[in-house]
Amino acid sequence: MSFLSRIMVLKSQAHFSAGVYNRFGGPSPAGLAIEGSRKKKSGQAKSRVGLLILGFMGVYAVIGGRLVEYAMKDQEVVSSILPPDRLMASRPDILDRNGEVLATDIRTVSLFAEPNKIVDADEAVEKLATVLPELDVRDTYKKLSVKTSHFAWLRRQLTPKQQSQILALGIPGIGFRPEKRRFYPGGATAAHILGYVNIDNRGVAGMEKFIDDQGLADLASVGMTSDQPLEPVRLSIDLRVQNIVRDAVVNAVTNFQAKGAGAAVIDVHTGEVLAMASAPDFDPNDPQEGAKEGWLNRMTNGTFEMGSTFKTFSLAMALDSGKVKMTDSFDASKSIYIGGFTIHDFHGQRRWLTVPEIFQYSSNIGTARVIDIVGIDAQKDYLTKFGLLTKMQTELPEVKMPSQPRVWKKINSITISFGHGVSTTALQTGVAAAALVNGGKLIEPTFLPRTREQADEIATQVIKKTTSDEIRYLLDFNGYKGSGRVARVPGFSVGSKTGTADKVVNGRYSATLNFNSFIAAFPMNDPRYAVITFCDEPKSGEKAYGGTISAGTAGPIAREIIRRAAPILGIEPKFGEGGSALLVSY
Repeated sequence: MSFLSRIMVLKSQAHFSAGVYNRFGGPSPAGLAIEGSRKKKSGQAKSRVGLLILGFMGVYAVIGGRLVEYAMKDQEVVSSILPPDRLMASRPDILDRNGEVLATDIRTVSLFAEPNKIVDADEAVEKLATVLPELDVRDTYKKLSVKTSHFAWLRRQLTPKQQSQILALGIPGIGFRPEKRRFYPGGATAAHILGYVNIDNRGVAGMEKFIDDQGLADLASVGMTSDQPLEPVRLSIDLRVQNIVRDAVVNAVTNFQAKGAGAAVIDVHTGEVLAMASAPDFDPNDPQEGAKEGWLNRMTNGTFEMGSTFKTFSLAMALDSGKVKMTDSFDASKSIYIGGFTIHDFHGQRRWLTVPEIFQYSSNIGTARVIDIVGIDAQKDYLTKFGLLTKMQTELPEVKMPSQPRVWKKINSITISFGHGVSTTALQTGVAAAALVNGGKLIEPTFLPRTREQADEIATQVIKKTTSDEIRYLLDFNGYKGSGRVARVPGFSVGSKTGTADKVVNGRYSATLNFNSFIAAFPMNDPRYAVITFCDEPKSGEKAYGGTISAGTAGPIAREIIRRAAPILGIEPKFGEGGSALLVSY
């Protein structure tokens, strides 16, 4: 039998055995009934499948809804930290005036734990301690043992190596959160200008806090910051000069065994601070290391009696008032006795002195005679105009208010004329000194770039230009023939004035402890920069210039700064002039 014939036989047998077909090959009544039953069952099956599908869809919709609900819930139910987008918020780079980076953000990670997922807290702590030797074992164990807790910080800002080593430990319930860390490439170079940030990358001091106070902190608090780079903040600082200034003050603390030292370089026509340093200082990358002494910015947040540098302002106000002329002479042949006090000279000449000689020999007696002509009210008014009796206005948050007597009596007027009785900050003294040589305009200091035109708009004329010319002469004269000789730098004309003040200890002036200050300007034929330096409680100094007094301590700091910085600032040296061109009129 062929293959096709066999198929036909099998098909015929199947039809008749099922009773589906009649003998003529058509469907039988029984077959029709069976077929209808099958269709009905098929329809019911399809309905059941559809119901199952709808049921599953409903279940998944509920699950999805709950997941969305949990995702939308407040983050604080599982975490005590800020959301990741706010943890990653950027701070702007800080640049010097030439575009050199002073501060920037770098990416890092922090270690956290989910205590409810920790299997063995003891084992976890032991493993972590192998990578983090300084880990507080007891505190960490306490955090990991709270099984109801969903989050706990263990260590902020890990190094990539530490992260890799911890990952290799394979501890369940341990994770990492991305963060940003502030990095200062220069370390302590500009510490007191830049300030520093806290563990959450928020400004705590210096220009970092100033930036936050301009609105960055407010934006961060409401979650409106992002991890996108921000426009850099450019400062007035010249990093090259800043390095020089910091070197000079740090070396002074060491070489002169001083309690502290500081210095600043100021553009006399714009008020821009090109460099400022205070020592001891700190590394803003690790600010806690210098917490004991280094945090104090002695240039702006410490006030001191500035000694004989104040004689410059006393003579300026006397000349500006018109009551005193450069050719006038005053009796400095004997001490002055007033109110139980004796006013005498350190380098007494015991004769009548001209105004330039009073300045040259730093005569307390001569200055007292001059200020007596000016009068107390005018003296106080001039010092206020110079900005020496009010709080200095600038970007740095750390600025201290000067102190002065509640009531100015004649004895106060006399001692203030030569720098005792009023305490000011070193920077504001330098700013006032800049006004003496720039034509008589007081310009508030700034750590941000400022043009000469912008400075002229905010400048206040405090003395006449002719008075400024006369003070330039006195500074130049003293730098050439007086105590300022210590700051002479070959090729550069430097005008200056020393100031040595006895420190007040337990309400009395000490005979052994000094606060030494020094103001200078250069080049004196057309002053462009003012320098203010100080040395606090030195125990040694350059013997050739008097040891522990200003000429032997604060003066050498200024000399070192000018010697190294003047060429960088574009001042061309001039040799063979044999003194200043200003030494002609008096």
